[in-house]
Amino acid sequence: MAILKVARLGHPVLREPALELSPEEIRSPPVRKLVEDMHATMIEYGGVGLAAPQVHESVRLAVIEFSGENERYRVDEAQPLWVVFNPRVTVLDEQTEGFWEGCLSVPGLRGWVERPRKIRVDYLDANGEPREQIAEGFLATVCQHEFDHLDGVLYVDRIADPTRLAFLEEYARYHASE
Repeated sequence: MAILKVARLGHPVLREPALELSPEEIRSPPVRKLVEDMHATMIEYGGVGLAAPQVHESVRLAVIEFSGENERYRVDEAQPLWVVFNPRVTVLDEQTEGFWEGCLSVPGLRGWVERPRKIRVDYLDANGEPREQIAEGFLATVCQHEFDHLDGVLYVDRIADPTRLAFLEEYARYHASE
């Protein structure tokens, strides 16, 4: 496994729509290695999710994993490693929930983003098989954040109130209890 270079805000790969992968491509050794390397990279940087465009690969792939003891986010739930190819999101509950989001591609900042609190994800798994998953709360937020990357959208584009964008130090000092 290798730790990959993370693209940062301003790099064009973060603003391009990513390409879908066929089941055959998903099962190929290069894509399996990409999944392993993305997982290692996400762990190395303390992320809860990582999309392929963030590591300079413009394909519709995201990995998500977090525990209740994550250092960056206080959550009660845990999510074992989830590998998602070609996701399609259906909103199941229009009610929104807000979180102070951060991003490995936008280091040093947090921003308040409100997103639908319950979604269904239709996707292909690591074997190229069709699957469906319901996601609520923090997991739904992480999914929407990562899947936005696949369409060239960053969380900073979703901040409705620009006064709710903060450097990490100010977030910790003034907003972490929200």
